[in-house]
Amino acid sequence: MGGDFLPAAEEKGSLRRCAVTREEGTPSQMVRFAVSPSSIIVPDLDARLPGRGIWLSARRDVIEQACKRGVFARSARMQVKVPEDLLSQVEVGLHRRMIEVVGLARRAGQAISGFVKVREWVMQRRAAVIVHASDGSREELDRLISGGRDIPVVDALSSEELAKVFGRERVVNVALAAGGLATRLCCENRRFAGVAVGDPRVCRTFPADGCEQAGQ
Repeated sequence: MGGDFLPAAEEKGSLRRCAVTREEGTPSQMVRFAVSPSSIIVPDLDARLPGRGIWLSARRDVIEQACKRGVFARSARMQVKVPEDLLSQVEVGLHRRMIEVVGLARRAGQAISGFVKVREWVMQRRAAVIVHASDGSREELDRLISGGRDIPVVDALSSEELAKVFGRERVVNVALAAGGLATRLCCENRRFAGVAVGDPRVCRTFPADGCEQAGQ
């Protein structure tokens, strides 16, 4: 059985149950894991791999408990190998996904960069999500969003990473227009904050339903 993916599990409906806390949540709030053909637990951040999905809340402590308490083996109903760097794999993967989403938004014409341009979008209510570089200043962010409505703010990406996306030397401020990509970025940011910091509430994506509002 270890040489094949596990039989597909029932993953119907809009909610998933965390294998550690037993709490239910939407897929956008959780992380799916799968068993590889060599019986290794792998993060399935796209939730597309075949086989039995093992869902965990996107929280650092939850994933740590799953690794230490044999949760993966019990959920998979077989012996599995849990990589020592599994938590790091999830963190790095979610961080990479945020960069990819910003890149997709730029290529689709749904993202702009630069303080002046982003400020214009804020005042014109065209900005659904603001990306402010992690090494940028809080004072600059305050000036950027002052006078505007509450806009979700993502601050997990560095100016160097944003610069690579836009092909410039340095980028601190980015705005995404409303739509599916803005929604995806907010959701990925919440998952990343939960895994990297331990609590998704500490990220600057606000208000609490910022994911939904970004898509409007």
